[in-house]
Amino acid sequence: MLTGCSTPAHRSAATQEQPSRLSDEDAKGVTVYAIGLVGTPYRWGGNTPESGFDCSGLIAYVYQKGARLRSPRTVAELKSWGYPTTASDLRTGDLVVFSKGGEATHAGIYVGEGRFVHAPSTGGRVRLDRINTPYWTSYHVAFSRP
Repeated sequence: MLTGCSTPAHRSAATQEQPSRLSDEDAKGVTVYAIGLVGTPYRWGGNTPESGFDCSGLIAYVYQKGARLRSPRTVAELKSWGYPTTASDLRTGDLVVFSKGGEATHAGIYVGEGRFVHAPSTGGRVRLDRINTPYWTSYHVAFSRP
């Protein structure tokens, strides 16, 4: 269950109109940081490797450290952050947001080859998963490029 990551918030139209702030080099940095945190404990509200991470805390930490980019702190805000992109245009460092019933409930960072890094409450640790597993394909998935 991923309830620790679903926090309501309002959408900001301004973030959808800005050009990508993530250079190719920054995207590589984000990917390296994200993969390096695999195994870190999950903690609701956590936002550092020492305290543990929830999904949006992991994303905020990784984008700050890997690209010096401040991201929204809730999944609901992450849903409308950056430029929408398609699965065929994904690159490492892109954001992956999962929704059910229109509500964003979980998010992670795409790291290539159909995989993403995220902090699920189930399993208790930051992990690397494939987007196309039966569990994740039961969600609506949206991709964006910060």
